[in-house]
Amino acid sequence: MSPQLRWPARLPVAIAVLVTLAVIAGVAGVAAAQGADPPDPRAAQPERPTVATHAYTVAPGIVEVETGFQYQHPDPSTGLFALPVVFKIGLTNRIQLDLAPGWLRGTDSSGAHAGLTDLVIGAKLRVLDNAPVLGAFSVQPSVSLATGSTAQGTGIGTTSGTLLLISSHTIGGVALDLNFGYTHRGGEGTYAPKDATGWTVSTGIPVSGRLGWAAEIFGYPRTSGLSGEPGIVGFLTGPTFAVQKSLVLDAGVVVNITGYGGTAVYGGVTWNMGRIWTPPPASPKK
Repeated sequence: MSPQLRWPARLPVAIAVLVTLAVIAGVAGVAAAQGADPPDPRAAQPERPTVATHAYTVAPGIVEVETGFQYQHPDPSTGLFALPVVFKIGLTNRIQLDLAPGWLRGTDSSGAHAGLTDLVIGAKLRVLDNAPVLGAFSVQPSVSLATGSTAQGTGIGTTSGTLLLISSHTIGGVALDLNFGYTHRGGEGTYAPKDATGWTVSTGIPVSGRLGWAAEIFGYPRTSGLSGEPGIVGFLTGPTFAVQKSLVLDAGVVVNITGYGGTAVYGGVTWNMGRIWTPPPASPKK
């Protein structure tokens, strides 16, 4: 789940993303025999604290929630406090539904502004497992709805569509996640660029017992148009701790490399809440 505080967000775009989702879902179904499900469906699979996500999906019927906070103080007159939330719902062995609401409070020379952010609805489609180069590979299309407020600075006033490509590997116990995403937004690009890309390289390292460590470098290349901005590169790092298999805590900092602004601090939790329904038993193989 992204801790990035620059919140990205028309009907044709939404339709295109949903068509893409349906097509890739068919591919995922064909690829279903290429990998196994996670050994324990009740084990949490945190996507936070990093900007990146991993290629794995929660088991059918399982609900997992990720939430936390992030605070950034770029200069003496500006502050940003975010409360992102992601609900991950396992639909099939290889498809996960994501619902991501959030709340944001910003302060500047004109005072404080706060409210709900744009709602993101997406699906992670796990296409491959243990491929020679791609490792575990997923595609994650999503639609961001204009539920936030442009007046309060918590939304961009238009719908957007994003397509994220995800490759995950495990090397000697160290997790490596590579992401590349493209976003297209409706409107005139007044509050956010019409087109944007992003990339991440993220690792998760076991330290001792239940203690781990996350580290990531991420970037958002330069954009153009009415609201175009210079490129951003940041570095995130901090510990993780598994209270139990279904509950994982995280904390740490995000520091500027170029264009990100002041250092941000974050903390959060991932909780595998268990099953809300029991999937039907798999048909016996012929």
